Amino acid sequence: MKPISELLDVLAKSQQLEPMIDTTARLIVDCLKRGGKVFSCGNGGSAADALHFAQELVGRYKVNRRALPAICLNADVTALTCIGNDYGYDQVFSRQLSAFARPGDVVVGFSTSGNSPNVLATFAVAKTLKVSTILLGGRDGGQARGRCDYELIIPSQNTARIQEVHTLVMHSWLDYVDREFDPAAEHHVSWMQQAEMALV
Repeated sequence: MKPISELLDVLAKSQQLEPMIDTTARLIVDCLKRGGKVFSCGNGGSAADALHFAQELVGRYKVNRRALPAICLNADVTALTCIGNDYGYDQVFSRQLSAFARPGDVVVGFSTSGNSPNVLATFAVAKTLKVSTILLGGRDGGQARGRCDYELIIPSQNTARIQEVHTLVMHSWLDYVDREFDPAAEHHVSWMQQAEMALV
């Protein structure tokens, strides 16, 4: 199947994830509104996605809102090499999380396979710190399936298609964030109020 046709097929199958996208968007927004932080991590292409997500929160996505606290755990090469050398590569993200995270924070792990040992270790440490965990995965979810508070597992075996949908999910989250933190919004309505109005 050609790439565009294949992506359209994966997107159609991924529509079932829309309620979880909404739920995790609210989780991220609520964390930030309470003064919490959002962490992200991944390896290879997923590292690029994790970095992309964090910089859009600290910098900007579409609107000129205030900077929001986000830390990409694969961004600091000195931390990665120091921790990897002294403790092993499996601990490069979790060691940093244990230093910076507080209860109520959120960590997003990008892993197309769900089997990355350093991402799995990060989820395990997050649990002990009372940090909410979100998996952006693919295939069958791998070893991470069932270990996170929230899971968005893209129904595809193709790493490229999985990562493309991860970007869509990430941009959906950022749309929600912008809407909630837009200083130009004259009549701000919270996500809870929107949900209540939808039920009327």
